[in-house]
Amino acid sequence: MRSPDELRALVEDYLVDLALTPELHGQADAVRYALVGGKRVRAVICLATAEAAGAEAERALPAGASLELVHAFSHVHDDLPALDNDAERRGRASTWAAFGEAVAVLAGDALLAEAFRLAQATLGMIGGQYLDITQTAPDEAALHKLKTGCLFSASVGLALWVAEVPERSQAAWRAFGDELGLLFQIVDDILDGDGYVLTRGADGARALADEAAARARARLADVPADTSVLEDIVDGLATRTS
Repeated sequence: MRSPDELRALVEDYLVDLALTPELHGQADAVRYALVGGKRVRAVICLATAEAAGAEAERALPAGASLELVHAFSHVHDDLPALDNDAERRGRASTWAAFGEAVAVLAGDALLAEAFRLAQATLGMIGGQYLDITQTAPDEAALHKLKTGCLFSASVGLALWVAEVPERSQAAWRAFGDELGLLFQIVDDILDGDGYVLTRGADGARALADEAAARARARLADVPADTSVLEDIVDGLATRTS
């Protein structure tokens, strides 16, 4: 079993060498710009799950890369002036600030098209973003399950598909993915001082994060495989500071 850092290196190398559709022409520059940086959390989860389920991590690289493409797409469009109006992303100019709004819109479209196999997870994420900006979500759990949780669920689900895990044996794995997505969002809110922190307070949000981490570990305990790397990922997400 490889460590999260080793899996992350695999993902980075794969993304650097990723062949984009030739018809993108110069648009590919903005697409690759949008892919630079980030912790590759979703892809690492995908590869680690594939290994735990008995497959070579390399077999899950296309799926992991697709997750990163969708994640990058969400950032490119979220940063646009019409949405969050963020001119900076990951310590440098956001895609629209570097290339202009029109090119950024097309770059986001291209990232999504390159990852078209994730259509269902992506639609859920887009629906969650709509609920967020219109403040029409029925509750926090529904919002974050769509906005953040879909890609974490997909990280696990795609790996199970790669490893050919029978559907009847996937329940504990998928429950783990759901808890992981919730954990990530709560900790994100703690770091940003919004979301769950505003509705539950800092201590309440931390308690929710600890509960989600505990449930994620419990789900892994129900999986008949070596899930030690996934347990390390849970610990890392629960205690992350950036």
